[in-house]
Amino acid sequence: MRKVVVFNNISIDGHYAGPGGDIGWFIHDPEVDKAAHEMMNPDTVLFGRATYQMFESYWPHVANNPNAPEGARMMANELNQMTKVVFSTTLQEVNWENSKLLSGNLAEEVRRLKEGEGADITIFGSGSIVQQLAEEGLIDEYLLVLTPVVIGNGKLLFKEATQMKLELLETRSFSSGIVLLHYTVTDIR
Repeated sequence: MRKVVVFNNISIDGHYAGPGGDIGWFIHDPEVDKAAHEMMNPDTVLFGRATYQMFESYWPHVANNPNAPEGARMMANELNQMTKVVFSTTLQEVNWENSKLLSGNLAEEVRRLKEGEGADITIFGSGSIVQQLAEEGLIDEYLLVLTPVVIGNGKLLFKEATQMKLELLETRSFSSGIVLLHYTVTDIR
């Protein structure tokens, strides 16, 4: 069975985005990107509308931008090739290559994806999707980029989460002050 792995930047106080969805507080560290890449093997990404639109407005153009850093171009190429599943009841279409739009029952669709063929499934951002799937026990692992900032206000990753036990698989710290935490879910109540 395929795993669902959440990959998210998170502030010290538990936010994945600031007020209004602000992510300007993220610290970009290529070493963190490389380490995270080594810890997961996805071929599918799940998105909510807002995160999809943010990614779609940026990443497809980076792949062919000769001025973009090599690591960013590699990431863009990988994202372009991955299957992108977008859950939205308001979008009418998705145009980024290898994207498909679903408006049905989120949990049922993700169960079907997990039972299918392929590598891991990941979620970048998309906090409401993370919360809904956590509630249904459909998240297998969390790969959290703990960023040394306090937001004080914004969108909490575990705002309405069901109690769950996590087992630490790996920790890596970086000179940027970021700590990469990799957990597996062992028990959901």
